[in-house]
Amino acid sequence: MTPAQPVGITATRLSDGRELLYFDDPGAPARTPLPDLRDLPARCGSGQLRYDELSGDWIAVAAHRQGRTHLPAVEACPLCPSTPANASEIPDPDYDVVVFENRFPSLGPGSSPLPSALPWGQTTGAVGRCEVVSFTPDHTGSFTELGYERARTVVEAWAHRTAALSALPGVRQVFPFENRGPEIGVTLHHPHGQIYAYPYVAPRAAQLAAAARKFYDEAAGQATLLGVLLDRERDSGERIVYEGTAFTAFVPFAARWPLEVHLVPHRHLADFTALTGEEKDELAASYLSLLRAIDALYPTPTPYIAAWHQAPLDASLRPASRFHLQLTSPRRSADKLKFLAGSEAAMGAFITDTTPEQVAANLRAVLTSDAEATA
Repeated sequence: MTPAQPVGITATRLSDGRELLYFDDPGAPARTPLPDLRDLPARCGSGQLRYDELSGDWIAVAAHRQGRTHLPAVEACPLCPSTPANASEIPDPDYDVVVFENRFPSLGPGSSPLPSALPWGQTTGAVGRCEVVSFTPDHTGSFTELGYERARTVVEAWAHRTAALSALPGVRQVFPFENRGPEIGVTLHHPHGQIYAYPYVAPRAAQLAAAARKFYDEAAGQATLLGVLLDRERDSGERIVYEGTAFTAFVPFAARWPLEVHLVPHRHLADFTALTGEEKDELAASYLSLLRAIDALYPTPTPYIAAWHQAPLDASLRPASRFHLQLTSPRRSADKLKFLAGSEAAMGAFITDTTPEQVAANLRAVLTSDAEATA
């Protein structure tokens, strides 16, 4: 399944100076990007970062995002290819995958090291970078409807952007993700994801990295925490959803969400940039299968968050942190969603209404049925 030719990458600039890159499927003709003819105002400056002394977390204040595009009609979609009637964010009338700097970023533009903390009452620029990844020129549909080749191009885009953003001064973590469904809070219907380049290690990533580093130190570098958990799940088999040559998907023993699946590589990897061509092939195929499986559980599409956990760039955290996908959904039945209320939202103490073992069994049944139907 390895592409016979490399993905084509063409960089250009939008009229306000933001970077845009076209990622064309293997075999596509060379692209000469069209100019952005819009008379856009100067791009907004960065927002603020404020330090919360109670928690030790950085909080981005981005009031300029109040005016961002919100669920526009198809004829005004900023991710559809430009037409005479709709001069969108993407000037070319046709494309495969596009990545560009968000017009309304939570972080950035610019990158510079943050101090370890700030005194109360002081702020600093919300440096970093936020990018949008449009998976397809089609306004309707979702990632589940992409063919394998297009999904593979998206994986290549994630790897490329991880390398480029990791090299920016001051960036400490690169986080690709996708929010799907109005229940999650998406502001654009067009199938797309995002990439955040944080100037700090995000709280959840810091928590995971600290646990991984502690285990790694105790094990004298012989094993990683997620690697050991993967081995335990593979030995048990009870919560395994998919097992391939390079990746295994399982519902974690202590899943927080009603629907939660982790896709973990069999060897220790830090991020997308460390994947081989064969691993990228399997990742694209297995990710598509997982998304289609969660959509097949119920009569209507399932809202989800696809979070690609990559190792922080800090030298003290990176060696023990393992690349993996955390795919979650608040959907607990066909007509019920889990909302984060008092215990979860205020205390971070999760209570789940489903059992990981039954969720895994349901997903295995869907995957088996799909495999039999296509055999």
